[in-house]
Amino acid sequence: MPRSENVLPGRLIIVEGIDGSGKSTQLDLLRKWLVNQGYLVIFSEWNSSPIVKGITRRGKRKQLLSPMSFSLIHAADFASRIYSQIRPALQSGAIVLADRYVYTAYARDAVRGVNRAWLRRVYSFAVPPTLAFYFDVPLEEAMRRISIGRPELKYYEAGLDLGLHDDPYESFQKFQGLIQAEYNRLVDEFGLVRVDATESLVHQQQRMREIVRPHLDGAMRQPNPAPVDALHVAGLLGHQRSERNGTREVSA
Repeated sequence: MPRSENVLPGRLIIVEGIDGSGKSTQLDLLRKWLVNQGYLVIFSEWNSSPIVKGITRRGKRKQLLSPMSFSLIHAADFASRIYSQIRPALQSGAIVLADRYVYTAYARDAVRGVNRAWLRRVYSFAVPPTLAFYFDVPLEEAMRRISIGRPELKYYEAGLDLGLHDDPYESFQKFQGLIQAEYNRLVDEFGLVRVDATESLVHQQQRMREIVRPHLDGAMRQPNPAPVDALHVAGLLGHQRSERNGTREVSA
């Protein structure tokens, strides 16, 4: 598990959740708000290290990745980002926002059969987050959102390597259900902050801000922040979520 020694002056705020939970949208709104408040914000996302990304892409395309090789490649990607991006930013006092963190590996790799205790040891170099949010959404709702915006599922994304189902969509649903169950273990083990991802976008964002605000004292600021609220920028202020004809809408 992430170590607690060598506390760094910056802040590390991460979001986790199954696909379709809306975590990335909320993290982006939080980023806009923090920048508007004048803070120096650095963004990092899962599987994005330029050193490792090409290898991962080739392995996925040729369907050559075993559960263990998949796990080790993601660990290498994570290590690259920790030491080249995340740790230096935190040492400078900046706020780092991460879309997925070690808990993604703990959940996905465990579902693929990788030993949980081994995973904790592999990622023991990870910087402990200041705050870790878990966006909790019913599986049926997540699948509905994904079916609207993602017409085609990739082999590993759908969990087809696990032999859960021959149909990509059915396999993906089973795969996400297993990951969701694993996340529920992690929320209790690591004290992740559970967010109801079925609430309106505005309410979710307001709750995130309330939780984040007390942790901002002493974080690095930039001069002359723009006086624009992130919810106004995104066109969400005063809007609520409604359900019409089985699709999600944001309406006045």
